[in-house]
Amino acid sequence: MTMNDSTARVRKTIIRLTIGSFSIAALLGILALLKGGEFSDTQGNVLLTTLLVGVVSIAVLCYLGTASKRYQWVGILGGISAGVSTVIGLILIWGSFDPDNQFIWKAFGVGTTLAATLAQVSLLLSLVDNAKQAIRRILYATLLFAAIVAGMIIVPITFEFFEMVDWYWRLLGVVAILDVLGTVTVAALTKFGTSDKVDDVTLTISPALDSRLVDAANTSGRSKRDIVSEALENFFDGPS
Repeated sequence: MTMNDSTARVRKTIIRLTIGSFSIAALLGILALLKGGEFSDTQGNVLLTTLLVGVVSIAVLCYLGTASKRYQWVGILGGISAGVSTVIGLILIWGSFDPDNQFIWKAFGVGTTLAATLAQVSLLLSLVDNAKQAIRRILYATLLFAAIVAGMIIVPITFEFFEMVDWYWRLLGVVAILDVLGTVTVAALTKFGTSDKVDDVTLTISPALDSRLVDAANTSGRSKRDIVSEALENFFDGPS
């Protein structure tokens, strides 16, 4: 089994677990809303759990966009931070703990910030494989803004500097706006603008090879185009 086959299997498993876990959480949330009588604490906890699992599921899909790519470590780090945040979040929702325990709140805040930022970065990186250099420059600037925003959020959480000077929060707002602007611009230009797609070259292959390609796509859960692109990259990057 090759590394790509192993990665494809892991990704397929994660996708199934993500869909399955959120389906269960969503079902429990619907039952909690439809249950008659006075709204109880348990129903509220179920809804909060559904929300938590739903948000984490979206983040996981963003992380999976980096699989089998040179920057997949970003997705791996995101998955770790999301996992830690999920565990802490479930403890906050269902567990019994001292509400004055600042450590658990800080850990949840920092973990959530990192998970969200890495999800954004993973999504952007997965969009720009064939993007023009101009779009890549916007991407790099956006990644810098995202890192600054994350850092400026983590600092007050970690050191409890919530009463920062006015200019700090104003600066955070400006950088956050630039971050969102860059994200929207990169996504829009990549999906609806122009990109270096090498004139959409059409390849003609034999029926037997096409059948093997279909089998590989069904097995890995990936598109035929992604498999062909990866094969060509391995060919050109491999030993001459």
